[in-house]
Amino acid sequence: MKEVRLGIIGVGNMGTSHSKYVSQGDIKGARLTAVLDHDAQAITAFEREFGKGVQTFVDEDAFFASGLVDAVLVATPHYDHAYLAIKAFEHGLHVLCEKPAGVYTKQVREMNEEAEKSGKIFSMMYNQRTNPLYQKLRELIQDGELGEIRRINWLITNWYRSQSYYDSGGWRATWKGEGGGVLINQCPHQLDLWQWMTGMMPTRMRAFCRFGQYRDIEVEDDVTAYAEYENGATAVFITTTGEAPGTNRLEITGDRGKVVVENGKLDFWQLRVPEPAFNREYTGGFGEPEAWKVEVHITGTETGHPGITQNFINAILHDTSLLAPGEEGIKGLTLSNAMQLSTWMDDWVDFPVDEELYYQQLQERIQHSQVEKKVANVSLDVDGTY
Repeated sequence: MKEVRLGIIGVGNMGTSHSKYVSQGDIKGARLTAVLDHDAQAITAFEREFGKGVQTFVDEDAFFASGLVDAVLVATPHYDHAYLAIKAFEHGLHVLCEKPAGVYTKQVREMNEEAEKSGKIFSMMYNQRTNPLYQKLRELIQDGELGEIRRINWLITNWYRSQSYYDSGGWRATWKGEGGGVLINQCPHQLDLWQWMTGMMPTRMRAFCRFGQYRDIEVEDDVTAYAEYENGATAVFITTTGEAPGTNRLEITGDRGKVVVENGKLDFWQLRVPEPAFNREYTGGFGEPEAWKVEVHITGTETGHPGITQNFINAILHDTSLLAPGEEGIKGLTLSNAMQLSTWMDDWVDFPVDEELYYQQLQERIQHSQVEKKVANVSLDVDGTY
């Protein structure tokens, strides 16, 4: 294969954004050949903007039976991600899926199983994995420069969203349409990076989600979570869409130093002597290990969505390693599910999370939802986020 014929499923804000950079030739080895959206108005808008060079479909079966695509990029509302990915695998297609992988891990586990059976390339649109800062931090951790991790603190409150944003789509901020709020829509990026950089998943978690705290919505828009790990490390994760100005500060401490990522900058303090060794040997009163601030050389440019898409195409054409393997999408989603479930049950949640219990609790909230949304005619900027 010399060229991948790419089909995009869902041409809302993100699907249209992906269509633009693919159709203008930014992805080497890929050509946009078809798009699918069940909304005829969305297809009409797509045809108006992109012309007739791309085959359009409103019929799902016709799209998959067309033979026009070798791979698909799924950019639909969350609940359809796993279903459409599975259908694509069944038709022998490679899959790049927008985040999150799904709404609940039970469906995502099925998607992962189908991906493995198909033998096709499966990637997640975790575009923040292309950020050189996070790549370097992962490298420092994996190479042991921080030593054994002791504490992780992530304050990520710069996902501000107004009421008009939530009113822009009938599926937004509902249990039935979206399956959650800030954890399932904005924070999949951070939840993925959290486990990807550290290589660790918690043993248990206690979380406090507040639902409709700042906006007229039924899902979570304010979250504080505390996690514990097998090695004794702890983590605190705080997020909201209702504060301005927001903060994005990640601090990871190990027994050999500390890293802080904030305002597009990585600061690294390395201990001259690892803390356990200092503690064993020191006999004074108020001393502490000497810390050196180390200049960390970071190179490269964040390539975002096009970078993940190019990596996906390269994996198909050249067997390049995936930066964001699709099977890893379940990990960040597990953290999200655990936070919601801990709040619903008002208790600690152990890992692995009880998938059946989470699914039952989610279905109860869908069935008892009283939301009747009136969708406002709001123009949303396409800025690479949701």
